[in-house]
Amino acid sequence: QHLYNQFLDQGQKGLVITALSGIDIALWDLKGRRLNEPVHRLLGGPIRSEVKAYATGTYRLDEGNPLEYVIREVKGYVDEGFHAVKIKIGFDVSSDLELIRAVRSAVGPEIELMIDANHGYDALEAIRLGQAIADLDIRWFEEPVKPDNLGAYEEVRRGQPIPVAGGECDFTRWGFREILQRRAIDIIQPDTAAAGGISECKKIADMAASFGVRYLPHVWGTGIGLAAALQLLAVLPDTPPSYNPKAPILEFDRSEHPFRQAVLETPIEHSGGVVAVPSAPGLGIEINRNALDQFRIS
Repeated sequence: QHLYNQFLDQGQKGLVITALSGIDIALWDLKGRRLNEPVHRLLGGPIRSEVKAYATGTYRLDEGNPLEYVIREVKGYVDEGFHAVKIKIGFDVSSDLELIRAVRSAVGPEIELMIDANHGYDALEAIRLGQAIADLDIRWFEEPVKPDNLGAYEEVRRGQPIPVAGGECDFTRWGFREILQRRAIDIIQPDTAAAGGISECKKIADMAASFGVRYLPHVWGTGIGLAAALQLLAVLPDTPPSYNPKAPILEFDRSEHPFRQAVLETPIEHSGGVVAVPSAPGLGIEINRNALDQFRIS
């Protein structure tokens, strides 16, 4: 809080908040180690000890046909036991439509399918795409447009039927307050390692619950961010309040990323698409210092 106030004039979002997120996560880890408890116990106690995960990846390669290698990749995730997969789009509406239909056909109707444009479209393109795949039972349409244009998010949400997700580029409870008040996004996705850390993301999650908006953390980066997200997911209630609320699920990045798990002495892995919440003190992980040296840039 002291550091946030010191940077308040020009540090309400972006790199400053991302840096403060790292400090906040480290402080929770330190407190857990000092009290010999996992972070989720310090947050009030776990609702769940394991979390269903969805596989994300499907980055474009320099060579080859996406209709071949993306299909091969998502089929591999299904074979590993994942109940849901998320694919990358946002390149060209026509070719993206072809890929989405091919992936749905390849994985079948029982596997949940999400699409992530990484703010690659404008509102008109996103609406066109969402309307064209309304029959494919897409669970959510992530970051269809630029994150700094809430009006475009509102247009996309009104103009096509797929639930709109986003928020990985937003920060702090104050940044998410307007999103929630305007109902611009159906599923918010703060990144625990960027939006303010565990402390701030728990506040954002509580706000989302009061608005009846689903909260699913964005997870990308190192195993530290993955562990922090799991500690938070352990204590989040099923949302939104309803007769059959849904348990939150974990984004489990499966793309090529050597540093992600190398930084951990014991990598966090899934079993049949389910990931256990670390239960050792603090974040429940130990850092491999040799990996830090191995990947250091001089």
